[in-house]
Amino acid sequence: MAKLKTKIAFLCSECGDDFPKWNGQCPSCKEWGTLSEFKISTKKNGREHEPRETKSLMEVLTTNSSERIPTGLQEADRVLGGGILSGSLILLGGSPGVGKSTLALHICSGINRKALYISAEESEEQVALRARRLNVSSEHLFLSGENELEGIISHIDRLQPELVVIDSIQTVMNSGLDSLPGSPSQIRDCGQRLLEVSKQKNVTILIVGHVTKDGSIAGPKMLEHMVDTVLYMEGDDRYDHRILRAAKNRFGATHEVGIFKMGENGLSEVANPSEMFLAERSVNIPGTSIYPSLEGTRPILVEVQALVSNANFGTPQRNVNGFDTKRLGMLIAVLEKRLGLVMGTKDVFVNLVGGLRVDDPAADLSIICSAASSTMDKSIGEDIVLLGEVGLAGEVRSINRLEHRLHEAATLGFKRAIVPTASVNDKVKKIKIKLYPVKFVKDAFTVLF
Repeated sequence: MAKLKTKIAFLCSECGDDFPKWNGQCPSCKEWGTLSEFKISTKKNGREHEPRETKSLMEVLTTNSSERIPTGLQEADRVLGGGILSGSLILLGGSPGVGKSTLALHICSGINRKALYISAEESEEQVALRARRLNVSSEHLFLSGENELEGIISHIDRLQPELVVIDSIQTVMNSGLDSLPGSPSQIRDCGQRLLEVSKQKNVTILIVGHVTKDGSIAGPKMLEHMVDTVLYMEGDDRYDHRILRAAKNRFGATHEVGIFKMGENGLSEVANPSEMFLAERSVNIPGTSIYPSLEGTRPILVEVQALVSNANFGTPQRNVNGFDTKRLGMLIAVLEKRLGLVMGTKDVFVNLVGGLRVDDPAADLSIICSAASSTMDKSIGEDIVLLGEVGLAGEVRSINRLEHRLHEAATLGFKRAIVPTASVNDKVKKIKIKLYPVKFVKDAFTVLF
């Protein structure tokens, strides 16, 4: 009897490319120490492939209504683009304990349709105990502790569910591969098989994935390319709230976020996140200001805190939470060069309260004014919001969706707003809030100080 021939290849856990020999550095993505060995069997796996029929575009458009299934959580629907789309493959990542499994259980209960929860990490009894704690009870939800890929596919064939949750992909294994669960070859193969099942049977599959220490989903990068939607669950142990973001979405926008609050009964939706982030705001204290952030189509008011003090060592510190450190350095340089404030011997600490991370240039004016307020020891009025992009010449540039941001500020009781002159139009002037249009940062300082 002839031996089974195997081929040795080396797979990169970052980019997913494979190579015939080992390298210390991946030739594709240039990452170090990411290549690992796996064996490829040359024996055919025995699965017979049935070619799918071809259809005309008009036939598909008339027969496919693209109906979305509501998850029962408006915040999750917002991020997904209106609900779960049948036949889609969704990848949910997040750090341990952030609430990935809890969110998956809430979705299984909320869709009110037949769902299959595959818990490869826990037994059915452990999942049932969590479901009882979360008050999740659904006659349409089925549990299984299966961790072998062929067994999972047979469960899907037998039950014909509309939603399948795989918790997690790192613990699912294909016994046909000579590697351990969680290895790049196992994750790649299992992901590909689940993609085939999702598209052929028109079933939605939600894959839960672990993340590495730098926050990216563990395993080959190819897994993120396979799926239709990549969701990240973010949260901090110091806070109760959780933020759901879409890093990739073929059926919706990627800039929307969902805000949840973690409690004893699981995740609850936060209808007004601005009130939550401003609940403990500081008033009449130098170095604090309010900035109307925009997460997708939703405005969220955030308190910006800055502390400027004399440096005790030769090199001043530049520490920031929730904002880009390099952009903070640029704003400090503008303060010193254009506005005459000596910052080269100062330690600068900036914090966006609540753990929210902002990647929006409209926060520049609020941050630079907070730093100046702390430097001059003069407080900013409690009824004013600041927003605008700051350029290297010290000018305040226009921003997007100013009307939405100011509506949220006016709703929460703010009376004044410093805004870029170029962004003011007739719609903005109708909002019940007093506007101070400025062209340069020094004009904003004249209003504030």
